Amino acid sequence: MRKTIIGAIGLATLCAPSAMAANIAGESVTLRALDKVTADTRDFTVKIGDTLNYGTLDIYVAHCESRPPEETPETYAFVQISDRGLTAKIEDGEEPAPKLFSGWMFGSNPALSALDHPVYDIWPLACNAPPQAEDEDEF
Repeated sequence: MRKTIIGAIGLATLCAPSAMAANIAGESVTLRALDKVTADTRDFTVKIGDTLNYGTLDIYVAHCESRPPEETPETYAFVQISDRGLTAKIEDGEEPAPKLFSGWMFGSNPALSALDHPVYDIWPLACNAPPQAEDEDEF
C-alpha cells in the first residue's frame, strides 16, 4: 500500500504542468568592465544593438534576458567583443578588428563563458527590462 501511494505521488509530480514563467527580455544591459592593469572597474549601461567602446575593445550587445523575480536570479547577455588594438594596417586602410568573443555571458557565473584578454574583463550585471504595465483588474 505504501509503495502505491509513493508511486502515485511521484507520478503526479512528473505529470504536473510546469509553472515556470518566461524569461524577461531587456532593452539594455549593465556591464561591468575591469582594467586588470589599473585595477579600475566601471559599470556601463548599453542599449541592445549598441556598441560600447572601452579601452581598445568594441563590445556589441545583441540581446539580454533575465529570469522572472519568482525564480533564481540570473542574467544572460549575448555579446560580441573585438579588439581595435589588434587591427592590422593594410594598404587600402585598416582590416576589421578581430573578434575575441562571441557568445552568451552569465551574470551569476562570469567564468563560465568569459572573455580571454590579458588587460580587460567584461561581464553582465543586470538586464534592464522596460517597466511592465500593471493590470487594473488586480487588487
